[in-house]
Amino acid sequence: MRIALRGYGDELVWGVRAAEGIVVTQYTKTIPDIEHGQIEPKSTVMDPADPFAPIALRSGLRPKRTGIVSEGPMEKAYLFWIVGASCDGCTIAISGATHPKVEDLLNGRVPGLPRIELIHTVLSVESGAEWIENLRLAAEGKLDAPYMIAWEGSIMDETLSGDYGYFMGLGEDPDTGRQITSLEWLDRMAPGAAAVVAVGTCATWGGIPAAHGNPTGAMGVMDHLGKDFRSTLGLPVINVPGCSPIGDNITETVSAALLFLNGLAPLPEFDELGRPAWLFTETVHRHCPRAGYYEEGVFAHGYGDKECLVELGCWGPIVQCNIAERGMIDGHGGCMNMGGVCIGCTMPGFPDKFSPIYERPPGALLSTNQNRLLGGFIRRMRRLSQTGKMQSPRWDDTRDLPSGWARYKTQPVGAERLVHKLYSRKQHSHEGGN
Repeated sequence: MRIALRGYGDELVWGVRAAEGIVVTQYTKTIPDIEHGQIEPKSTVMDPADPFAPIALRSGLRPKRTGIVSEGPMEKAYLFWIVGASCDGCTIAISGATHPKVEDLLNGRVPGLPRIELIHTVLSVESGAEWIENLRLAAEGKLDAPYMIAWEGSIMDETLSGDYGYFMGLGEDPDTGRQITSLEWLDRMAPGAAAVVAVGTCATWGGIPAAHGNPTGAMGVMDHLGKDFRSTLGLPVINVPGCSPIGDNITETVSAALLFLNGLAPLPEFDELGRPAWLFTETVHRHCPRAGYYEEGVFAHGYGDKECLVELGCWGPIVQCNIAERGMIDGHGGCMNMGGVCIGCTMPGFPDKFSPIYERPPGALLSTNQNRLLGGFIRRMRRLSQTGKMQSPRWDDTRDLPSGWARYKTQPVGAERLVHKLYSRKQHSHEGGN
């Protein structure tokens, strides 16, 4: 454990230091031979009582929570949500999370978890120099609580942006007016973070901005920081993929890390790619509501059909994701649940290795034809067994069903009836009766 919590009365002071032996190469964007001119002095609101002051200053004035809700040594933690090459879809996704809700995390209503102080380019109250001040305080280790970084979007290689430009700027140096990039803030803040969470496929693997032919050299956070990176808690980069991810996957992973940070739970299990193992071990297909059709060799011919979507371009049998059973928002929605195919958006190979999208995967040619043959036989046997189970024992000796809705249907006769009797005898043979 590489953290230091020192108590002074009721206050907690966070001792921040980088993981031992881990060096993050920091890239600083400079513009050669350019005079910035006269920089107008910018007054930064630093009064903690001012609602537009940095949250890092205002946070100390917030009332503490009751003992019923607050458990563990930490009252609060900061979450820096920083963006790179992003469409903001991950921000939209987390705003719809319900287990737990973002509002509950921000208000400290989740037992065992510290209250979250969110620094977000859209959702923060402060802006401009006051917003950037939060990042500066974190990078210099001057916050009064631990912090986590949630990175949304791909990391773009700023060395490719030319001598006079940048791909993603995030504030200016107050003394020189130099543009500071998102990447530079990550390099400055990551060594002191309790955890770095890559949110979404762009942040985890590079995603669409990193597709073949892109001019930005886009990559994931893990690719940039390297496999030897460790946070102050000794954690590598945590990855929550998806385009966009399920909101609950994000808040659940952050909550699990916070419980560990608070000393109330062990470190949750992550797989070899840094994904929460309990969320990304199973394939989409195993929990897909249409999987039974695949087994029986029945496939959809067009969108809107209820059968398996593999022949319409679904990659569900090999993609690790929990969208089918969890849904997108509060258990509702999700790709296959709403009639869409799985395009593999949670996987490191997306999008290049899953294109052309909406075309049948090459491997489906073998699996679907095999399932048509075997599945067709299984489907007919199940239908035969189902027919026998849909009749009451008292109807066995009658030809017609006693239902007014079945005027044109009759009970099984001949060979089918004989099969049902033999099946029933075999089923009940161990009971010792007739």
